[in-house]
Order: sequence, then C-alpha cells, then structure tokens
Amino acid sequence: MCKFFSLVSDGNGKIMYFDWEIRKKILAKELNYEHDSHTSIADYFGYKAEKEDTLNKYEYNPLTKEFKIDQLNTVDDSLKVKEFCLNLDFKTIVPQLIIKPIVNPLSITVNKITIEDLKLLKQWDSVRDSVGDSVRGSVEAWVGDSVWDSVWDSVWASVKDSIWAWVGDSVWDSVWDSVWDSVRDSVWAYASTFVDIKYNHDFTSINKLWERGIVPSYDGKIWRLHTGMKADIIMQGTISELEKEIK
Repeated sequence: MCKFFSLVSDGNGKIMYFDWEIRKKILAKELNYEHDSHTSIADYFGYKAEKEDTLNKYEYNPLTKEFKIDQLNTVDDSLKVKEFCLNLDFKTIVPQLIIKPIVNPLSITVNKITIEDLKLLKQWDSVRDSVGDSVRGSVEAWVGDSVWDSVWDSVWASVKDSIWAWVGDSVWDSVWDSVWDSVRDSVWAYASTFVDIKYNHDFTSINKLWERGIVPSYDGKIWRLHTGMKADIIMQGTISELEKEIK
C-alpha cells in the first residue's frame, strides 16, 4: 500500500504528486483516484498503463523525515527528489497537517502527580471511549486515509518499544484487553494533535498528560499513572482514591 507522501519522477527533473487542490477533488469524488497511489499519480499526469513503468516511485514521511525509494525504473534521481521533499511546503499538500516533533512520554520522568494532573485524568476518563471512531473518522473525512495512516504509524513507531516493554511484561491476561485499549486510546488521541481539524470530542486532557510525561493505563477498575523509560507506576487507584491521596 502506498503511503503519504507518495510521488513519482521521470528521472529528468520532472517530479509529480498530488497537491491539496487535487486531493480535495479526490475527497469530493470528483476524481476517481487514491490520494497516495503511485499508479493514480502516474495516470493523472498522463503516464497510463505500461508507461507507469518508466517512472521512479518514492515515498516521504514529513513527520519523521524518512525518505524511501519504492522503485527505480529509470535514471536514479533519488537525491534530487529527496532534497525536493525536504524543502517542500507541506501546507500546499495537506493544509491541516501539523509538522512537529513527536513526543515519547516515557522519555520524560515525572516526580509528583498534582491535582491538575488528576483533573486532566477525570476529563480523559469522560471521553476516552469515543477517541477511536472520532479521531480516525474525522481525519479520513478531512484529509484521507493515507494521511491518517502515516500520522498513526509515525506516532506509534516512536513509542511502541517503550510501551510494549512494560505492557507486555507487566499486564496479566485477565485485564490485557482493557489495559491495552486504554493505552492505545492515548496514542490515538495524541495522534490527533498532528491534524488541525474539528473533532467530535476534546482530547486536550490526555494530550497534556502525554506531553508532561504521564501515560495512564486502566484495567477496568484501577487507573495506573506511568512515567519514565521503565513506565514506573507513580500512582494507582480509582480516581476518588487518587484524589484522596493527593489531598
């Protein structure tokens, strides 16, 4: 599957891709193409059928700056195409995309949980069940599935090793699904901060906790607040128990 951001070249300096004006027409179904399909891009620019095989195919992730040579079919112009990607204004591709460093919350160590942290946890508890459908559905409707997949993959790749290290080793089978769902929901919500659109719910609370260095997990009864590279539990209990402990 082709990923955001896909582009093709003829090996002689001609670089082709879908900008926002074309992407809007695809979203509106005025054009029968896929947003980041090399085949769609080639066809749109006149390289139909077997002519597609005369083009080089590339992918570039603007969040991670990862450049990938998907296929070389003519003169290798990958250095030129990579430089083009590095200097491209992605507001002309997806105006809603926010390009910023990806924060791994477990790279931050918090020494003390505050009342403000618990207020944010309560707010997150009230909207957590809505995050999946709200974020993915909204992003895909506004900018397409390839952009969402790229954002999700980028955020998940930055934190997965840290998260699997402690979730995989510390969670027992009976509550695995609940704990994993709660952590995954946090990743979904944080990924939403990379696309500037209106969501059905406000996920500011978990994103503030995330960027502060606190990852909540929930087993259906107990909240655990994790911090640091080993995801140490700094506090645990029901929300009411946590509030009493802070007071």
